[in-house]
Amino acid sequence: MKIEKRLCASVVDAIKALYGQEVPESMVQLQKTKKEFEGHLTLVVFPFLRMSKKGPEQTAQEIGEYLKSNSPELIAAFNAVKGFLNLVIASDCWIELLDSINSDPKFGFTNATEDSKLVMIEYSSPNTNKPLHLGHVRNNLLGNALANIVAANGNKVVKTNIVNDRGIHICKSMLAWLKYGNGETPETSGKKGDHLVGDYYVAFDKHYKAEVKELMEKFLAEGMNEEQAKAKAEAESPLMQEAREMLRKWEANDPEVRALWKKMNEWVYAGFNETYKEMGVSFDKIYYESETYLEGKDKVQEGLDKGFFYRKEDGSVWADLTAEGLDHKLLLRGDGTSVYMTQDIGTAKLRFQDFPINKMIYVVGNEQNYHFQVLSILLDKLGFEWGKDLVHFSYGMVELPEGKMKSREGTVVDADDLMESMIETAKETSAELGKLDGLTKEESDSISRIVGLGALKYFILKVDARKNMTFNPKESIDFNGNTGPFIQYTYARIQSVMRKATESGIVIPVKLATGIQLSNKEEDLIQLMADFATVVRQAGTDYNPSVIANYTYDLVKEYNQFYHDYSILREENEQVKIFRLALSVNVGKIIKEAMGLLGIEVPERM
Repeated sequence: MKIEKRLCASVVDAIKALYGQEVPESMVQLQKTKKEFEGHLTLVVFPFLRMSKKGPEQTAQEIGEYLKSNSPELIAAFNAVKGFLNLVIASDCWIELLDSINSDPKFGFTNATEDSKLVMIEYSSPNTNKPLHLGHVRNNLLGNALANIVAANGNKVVKTNIVNDRGIHICKSMLAWLKYGNGETPETSGKKGDHLVGDYYVAFDKHYKAEVKELMEKFLAEGMNEEQAKAKAEAESPLMQEAREMLRKWEANDPEVRALWKKMNEWVYAGFNETYKEMGVSFDKIYYESETYLEGKDKVQEGLDKGFFYRKEDGSVWADLTAEGLDHKLLLRGDGTSVYMTQDIGTAKLRFQDFPINKMIYVVGNEQNYHFQVLSILLDKLGFEWGKDLVHFSYGMVELPEGKMKSREGTVVDADDLMESMIETAKETSAELGKLDGLTKEESDSISRIVGLGALKYFILKVDARKNMTFNPKESIDFNGNTGPFIQYTYARIQSVMRKATESGIVIPVKLATGIQLSNKEEDLIQLMADFATVVRQAGTDYNPSVIANYTYDLVKEYNQFYHDYSILREENEQVKIFRLALSVNVGKIIKEAMGLLGIEVPERM
């Protein structure tokens, strides 16, 4: 039984014996003892004062004396500070708790059952006109970690992606390739398909800007002011007119345009798949906007028929959300073309057909907060059970120390380049510190990949997702401080200790010997390890992966102090040695589980 549970029962007994009152366990408030006081757990005494009819200090003293006399196997000592009773838990209780952690290979996790809720999590949502960039990296890492955490809390999870594979931006890349590509392919260029298509998106913008500049000069010379000249130049740009014509042809199912679209999108998907694989993220189901936007139109028509929406004179369809404290929202343009909201409604319809969803979580940046507020209301009106309770997991922007990124100008930090440079930096840093000494090239390459990607993932995931952040590659690959490599190195150190123990023939028993006097540091470590289950629950309830990351750092920091202060393999008392090995192996287990939730691998040796 958990220490807190046993203690609750003992306090209930104490209140009955001392004051003749039956109290529910929910009345017993326990919290971790503050560092400046001796103790592990603190009982808040104030709820019991009307029963004791005495002052807080005296009540705390009486309850403390009762617990120490009647539960000596649980309470070793106590001290009363005003209305707070600080309790020192007996060493044997901590050993028993370590036994229970040791016996549970998936400690802290809850398995899903047939009756578990099905949670769908959407993340990534790329466009097929450019490769994934640093913003997508944060999105993918958050979505993947969230999926792992929600599953660890006993839910069934479906990981899904919606690919924006249609629209004017896609046509820009297609048109530029037709005009300037000379039949270039990923094979002939040696480029990943998504990079190749992205290059043509940048090329379109370059030529378009040159056209607009030339036309503006002409219109300015004709006497227009700058604003008029710019608007007219943009409207009359031959390149933009061609791109719009291509979009019209795509929507009319023109076979040539559709064939080119399919070919270039396939190049992009092959490139995306490589990036996802390297990043360690995956999806159970991918939806494409080209397949969902028509479904959205049907659903909007249904809402119109039922009187939820209204049509304006120009033929456009709108939702009046003033009763909900919002404004009027466009759902279909006058020419019948759809907007993002329509597409999201269509995607929701298909998902609801495909899966019995209980909860839907969208991992999308905070610039879309209003969009999801509206989507939730519209889905609810259209009869989706989970519409009202959909979760927009809203996260902040990620930038580099140099500042913001722009796709059209080609100044975006490419995800592939970023991961490659992180792995290279990890290799250089690890080699300088001697952490790759004695390893084969294959081993050092594998460790460099694990450390480089671990540094990137941890640095991004340790920050509360709601906050904007600056990703600093140099800071992230520090082997000291709150970083992925620091945690990974501690894990590898523990595995090294365990290998030496195995070579010496030491076996950790199922039940550890009791009667060992533990140090405060050892007791604190077990208490911190036991918190892992609560941390996993909290991260799942709050949708907050950073809780897991920062807990893991705290655990590793505590373990490193213990490792520095106490002998493990050189300890002469055999029972103490085995206890410390059991402590170490379970710290390692929790590190691996916690980092796994974040999608981060840990190396067995370094």
